[in-house]
Amino acid sequence: MRFLPTQFTGAFVVEPERHEDERGHFARLWCEEEFAKQGLSSQLSQVNVSFNRHRGTLRGMHFQVPPHAETKLVRCNRGCICDVIVDIRENSPTYRAWQAFELSEDNGTMLYIPVGFAHGFITLSDNAEVYYQMSTAYHAAWACGFRWDDEAIGIDWPLVPEVISERDRNWTALA
Repeated sequence: MRFLPTQFTGAFVVEPERHEDERGHFARLWCEEEFAKQGLSSQLSQVNVSFNRHRGTLRGMHFQVPPHAETKLVRCNRGCICDVIVDIRENSPTYRAWQAFELSEDNGTMLYIPVGFAHGFITLSDNAEVYYQMSTAYHAAWACGFRWDDEAIGIDWPLVPEVISERDRNWTALA
């Protein structure tokens, strides 16, 4: 695996190394040892998948607060998404900055999102499936979020959302 830095300390694009032959290809998507060598959290507590029927489905912006703050490794197994992270570490020089990444079944890249970041995505194709590896289990009482269109953050989404949950529609701005 190749670990490519993003504009944020601690966040990485992870590129699996494909080994191809006449059968197709093989790639390692997770290796506790390789993540630990990079100084990244290698704790794995939960694996989730979200299936999104329609292009323009938005999920986010989500995070969990301590003591259940989480690290995520996100991959798009089917279709294509625009995945966005926002630095919500108040003492960070990049506080409130955002960065977008295209994750797709074609490019096979993953996004390593450390504690202290909010995460969300919009689907760029119908039938997009997103796979998440989490460092801690989901705890509803510790789950938080903010509006996907928070003007103070200014995320430049590639599409106007067509499908969004009531919960995500009703988040307030990141105060």
